[in-house]
Amino acid sequence: MFSTAAYAQDAAVAAQPGLLEGFLPIILIVFIFYFLVIRPQSKRMKQHREMIANVRRGDTVVTAGGIIGKVAKVKEDNEVEVDIAEGTRIRVVASTISEVRAKGEPAKTDS
Repeated sequence: MFSTAAYAQDAAVAAQPGLLEGFLPIILIVFIFYFLVIRPQSKRMKQHREMIANVRRGDTVVTAGGIIGKVAKVKEDNEVEVDIAEGTRIRVVASTISEVRAKGEPAKTDS
């Protein structure tokens, strides 16, 4: 009678996982989450920043709102003037440019 209770307690102690074995699944989940979500998102953000930095006059761009136009002027304070129709020019925040469709050459000025 006493010996069976002792065996039952011994089996319960042996079945408890160690500290590393308890945290291993959490560490594995964080590792997978980093490579599947965080790293690709940071690469996309870096590419978008580079695209915005390389926008020049004459480029055809698409804004986040779906407006397609040609860049008329790039301002220093993160604004871009975009021609969307003849005689219609709008100012947009440079970070709202979602795509550069065609790279254009800047117009030559006569000086």
